[in-house]
Amino acid sequence: MTKSFGLYIHWPFCLSKCPYCDFNSHVRENIDQARWQKALLNELENTVQTYENGVLGSIFFGGGTPSLMEPDTVELLIEKAKILFPYSETLEVTLEANPSTVESSRFKAFSEAGVNRLSLGIQSLEDKALTFLRRRHSSKEALQALEISAIYFPRFSFDLIYARPEQTPEDWKNELKKALSYAKGHLSLYQLTIEPQTAFATRLARGEKMTLEEEPSAYLYELTEEIMERAGLPPYEISNYAAPSEECFHNLIYWHFEDYVGIGPGAHGRITLGKNKYATSRYKAPETWLREVEKNGHGLEIFQKLSPLEKLQEFTLMNLRLTQGLSLSRLKKETGLERGEAYCDKNLKFLEDEGLLTVTATHLIPTFEGRLRLNGLISFILKKSVEQDLES
Repeated sequence: MTKSFGLYIHWPFCLSKCPYCDFNSHVRENIDQARWQKALLNELENTVQTYENGVLGSIFFGGGTPSLMEPDTVELLIEKAKILFPYSETLEVTLEANPSTVESSRFKAFSEAGVNRLSLGIQSLEDKALTFLRRRHSSKEALQALEISAIYFPRFSFDLIYARPEQTPEDWKNELKKALSYAKGHLSLYQLTIEPQTAFATRLARGEKMTLEEEPSAYLYELTEEIMERAGLPPYEISNYAAPSEECFHNLIYWHFEDYVGIGPGAHGRITLGKNKYATSRYKAPETWLREVEKNGHGLEIFQKLSPLEKLQEFTLMNLRLTQGLSLSRLKKETGLERGEAYCDKNLKFLEDEGLLTVTATHLIPTFEGRLRLNGLISFILKKSVEQDLES
């Protein structure tokens, strides 16, 4: 069976920088769209020289705000990818967008360009919360964007951020109820986290309350799972909920530790060549990336073979995010290790006894409580001897 891989295309520009965002996004007064179109097409064509392995199963336009790209650039990139790579008949093409009036007026053009799945960064359906998050749209614009999305895209999803300061369970119940009345098979629901070197981190350092405390946040996470289960959109990953067959295929590629090619400023990739897996990264600063592409045909900064230990660590981290858990057959395929070689049986048993992990013949499955403590689980189960062996 031929395996699928994904293509990630990064557009680094936004109209403004959100105070909680630590993504590679930048505000520029003027953008030469024609120059950027040419550079992205050139870098995409260059990827064929380093990667020809499998069938293209998904394209994801992320950012930044890729709905600020010209629709004809999106169309040309999709067409070029289909020429360069064999692709699936069910190719998923996702574009991230914001619900401002300016962007939603372009949804029809993006649909005609070949986008068949939209991901909307709504973040809240409450105006007070949108003001706190410094979003440029209103709740009215958000709902209008959802209505337009339903017209032009067979599949769409949207993001909400919860565990905001002073948010009550009743507030979140009401907001989720409204969201579910517009949802079409998929929702991404993220707890607000304060990332270093963001505006929110600065405010937190000044003593402002920026999120809920740990205990009420955990309760909202539990409440979210209950509501989404009842609505027929169970979690398939820590922060993603979907009806059966509505999962985001591109994101599953990440979480299954499969291959993906990344182009555009700061874009990362993971590609398999022979028996080795490589990490790739493009120059992060937009102007640096652009100069490199125009000079060399690509903006590749890092092309590094993952060590056996790095592969095991990444595989474990990504697979345990899934509610279906970590597949032991995938572990063997990706790392060459059996369960007992990679993980400490004594510690697995301890976590199982504590109700944090379910161990079956085929999977390691974090429980709800385990997902709340995921980072601690990963470091705890790795076998110390295998870490030493793989590092040496």
